[in-house]
Amino acid sequence: MSEDFELDTDDLKRRMEGAMSNLRTEFASLRTGRASASMLEPVMVDAYGQPTPINQVGTVNVPEPRMVTINVWDKGLVNKVEKAIRESGLGINPQLNGTIIMLPIPELNEERRRELGKVAAQYAEHARVAVRNLRRDGMDQIKKAKADGLSEDDQKFWEAEVQELTDSYVKKVDQALETKQAEIMQV
Repeated sequence: MSEDFELDTDDLKRRMEGAMSNLRTEFASLRTGRASASMLEPVMVDAYGQPTPINQVGTVNVPEPRMVTINVWDKGLVNKVEKAIRESGLGINPQLNGTIIMLPIPELNEERRRELGKVAAQYAEHARVAVRNLRRDGMDQIKKAKADGLSEDDQKFWEAEVQELTDSYVKKVDQALETKQAEIMQV
């Protein structure tokens, strides 16, 4: 068995990439003072008896740097979309104009920028924890293989591979956080 052991590093990479993808989604939901359609991605509307993303009940546009508009297709859902946005915690006050909901994006003050920076740091820490948990999974697989007769040299090789992969993804998380914090603090 020991000669046949090969750690599925592709699976670990895929799962670590999933943690990065989740981090990017969370970062996209943070307002930076600029309008972006992606800031509405986490907002779900109770449409037709089930939670539905906003982009599936209307057209989301960014007509100008500080404005997002949502053209709701079903008149009956306009109030539900407005309510979902108000309750989302984005800090945006929707304005109704028929079936179009306008979301003016207010200028961020210094205090709010710092708060968003802290939230971004929390998101990054969650991503780091997820990557470290995947590292632990990989190390556990190696320990099981060692118990089944994996040589010490092979064990050290695979542990080094897993550690290298982990370090590269933690570095990616740190770079993403640095970029996001610079974007948030930009006036």
